[in-house]
Amino acid sequence: MSTASPAVVPGLRKGVRLVHDPVRNQTALVYPEGVLLLNASAAAVLLHCDGSRDVRGVTARLHDEYHGVDGEQVGALLADLAERRLLTLDGTGTPVHLVAAADPSGTAVRMPAPLGLIAELTYRCPLQCAYCANPVELSRYRNELTAEGWLRILDQARGLGVLQVHFTGGEPLLRGDLTVLIERAHRLGLYTNLVTSGIPLAAGRAAELAEAGLDHVQLSLQDTDAGRADAVAGLAAHDRKLTAARRFTDAGLSLTVNVVLHRGNLARLGDLADQAVVLGADRVELAHTQYYGWAWRNRAHLAPSQEQVRQAELDVAAARERHSGRIEIVHVAADHHGGDVKPCMNGWGERQLVVAPNGDVLPCLAAAQLPGMPVPSAVTEDLAAIWHDSPAFNRFRGTAWMPEPCRSCALREVDHGGCRCQAFQLTGDPAATDPACPLSPHHHLVTDPVVAAGAGPAPRRFR
Repeated sequence: MSTASPAVVPGLRKGVRLVHDPVRNQTALVYPEGVLLLNASAAAVLLHCDGSRDVRGVTARLHDEYHGVDGEQVGALLADLAERRLLTLDGTGTPVHLVAAADPSGTAVRMPAPLGLIAELTYRCPLQCAYCANPVELSRYRNELTAEGWLRILDQARGLGVLQVHFTGGEPLLRGDLTVLIERAHRLGLYTNLVTSGIPLAAGRAAELAEAGLDHVQLSLQDTDAGRADAVAGLAAHDRKLTAARRFTDAGLSLTVNVVLHRGNLARLGDLADQAVVLGADRVELAHTQYYGWAWRNRAHLAPSQEQVRQAELDVAAARERHSGRIEIVHVAADHHGGDVKPCMNGWGERQLVVAPNGDVLPCLAAAQLPGMPVPSAVTEDLAAIWHDSPAFNRFRGTAWMPEPCRSCALREVDHGGCRCQAFQLTGDPAATDPACPLSPHHHLVTDPVVAAGAGPAPRRFR
């Protein structure tokens, strides 16, 4: 990027915030699906991106404060952040304002410190999607945390260093106290993301949530037309989802349309991306089914063929070319066909923690199924003690637990041996190399055809 180009005017992309975290004494860019921790130099550059200065102007302001500022490096940093879709460079972005997260007085930094909290407010949901990753035994979660319990968890999470909270379920809109929880998270300086079906969204509630401080919405779509989508959802949901999308965007909220891909809708991947554009979404996430909970139970009915997966990759590329610059298209590849393994939560007990509706605290969404896993509870224990010291969170931290071939693998710090829950589901051993890895002696378990046990998938039900 040339600093001589006055047309390059950096600003924050919609749904992105710059936050200073006093727990780490570090500044971060927080966005719908993650947190990017910045060094002091990058933070200084962004603080001069006021939405009107071009790169040359930003560099000039930095020259007034620091010695040895390299304009080319400033331009390269901004270009990299634009490539990550955190900034715009065409003058359409918002001015950068630094938000301060709450400072938990007297808190000493202890690493690793989590960046994200997945708050599963309830497993109640009007939909019956067969690919749902919620636990199959839903009845044990009927005793939900109170609003006071969740407020305490949010406070403790901020004290640990959490910068982002994902309010999810089930259907979080079924919680009458959702606005109160978003307000508290916002006051703590947390980035708030609502993961929803949109079905219970009453008129005016989107504006209410935006007023409370909601940053981003992730809205699910099942398919491109009402007939097919409603068959998956188990009720007339599609048209109500489209209405919800309009209500969220009308309230000024950043919107991601999320589509879980499976055998039944994969052929319409491109059309689904087109529909997200029509809805005014900022992002569309086209994510192959992750086989946990109900999805694991229905895997034989959901798993695509390798030919379908390869065609999906071509369709994603075509959609990106068709909508270049208009929407971010995120493709979560099919884990069983990719040849690589997904890093387990970006490291077990490294970046995120999950709190279930009843207060169970887990390193990942499906960890409660693992044998010998003592599940700690936020009802009776402090979140910091659970995160740092519990056997559950230390069980697969680091690399010392790894067997071969993971222990000797050059990628062990990158993929962390793959997913522990997937390893258990396929092999019965949560410490085994994830069978999705081609080096696993159990790799055939993800490539062999799966025989369906019934005529059709079992719909998710909360009994």
